[in-house]
Amino acid sequence: MRDFTDKTIIITGATSGIGRALATNLSEMNARLILISRSEKKLNQLYDQLTSKSAKTVYVYAADLTNSHACKAVFEKIINDHHKIDAVINNAGIGVFEYAHLTQTEDMLHMFQLNLFSIVESIKILLPIFKKQSFGHIINIASIAGKMATPKASIYSASKSALIAYTNALRLESETDRLFITTVNLGPVKTNFFKRADPSGSYQKQVARYMLTPDDVANKIIKVLFKRKREINLPWWMAFGTKIHYLFPTLIERLFRSQFSKK
Repeated sequence: MRDFTDKTIIITGATSGIGRALATNLSEMNARLILISRSEKKLNQLYDQLTSKSAKTVYVYAADLTNSHACKAVFEKIINDHHKIDAVINNAGIGVFEYAHLTQTEDMLHMFQLNLFSIVESIKILLPIFKKQSFGHIINIASIAGKMATPKASIYSASKSALIAYTNALRLESETDRLFITTVNLGPVKTNFFKRADPSGSYQKQVARYMLTPDDVANKIIKVLFKRKREINLPWWMAFGTKIHYLFPTLIERLFRSQFSKK
């Protein structure tokens, strides 16, 4: 087990799924945690859980990152409250599975705000700190859908594809020997994400045997924390599929149309 004593790590979307798994595991590794989530009640419950057995250092900030003003305000408050930030894991994200012409404007705006613009805003605020201290790690959680779009995920895929492109450019601009930038591209994970993305539960049932667990993902992320790693792509076979799709898109889309349409 790695020891992150004296490392201050921000996690967004911290109260459930991957964010909660990251918070729990990193707390056990003595990290100093700054947790952001929309629900103040859930944040306080998580705070109590993490600090109940020992004097862990945990700070919680309730903010709705789908609101651009609230997003900017919470990150500005964090840098005013804490003299050093070592890493940010931009985990918060949402998806709505719907055909392109039926997707509601509000859902489109929320997906782009949370999946892309909130991350861009956080990095605008945090990157000068990382550069000044010549150390840090930015981890942006994107999606395999950002590399290979499928039916009923046009807007979600577009937001994640934009995040991948943004992170790639950011890496070229800013990565140094001690400032690392990593993209995490995921297939389906057993989280509350699907309560909104797939309220009928049909897609979840069809892909249940392929789903990653939050702990699977959290452990992979923690393994590369404060190390140079361009991308994490999970599961491996989906990552391999995106490479084949890149080379032979028409063929793959014809062969796997039924699988792509499971939503």
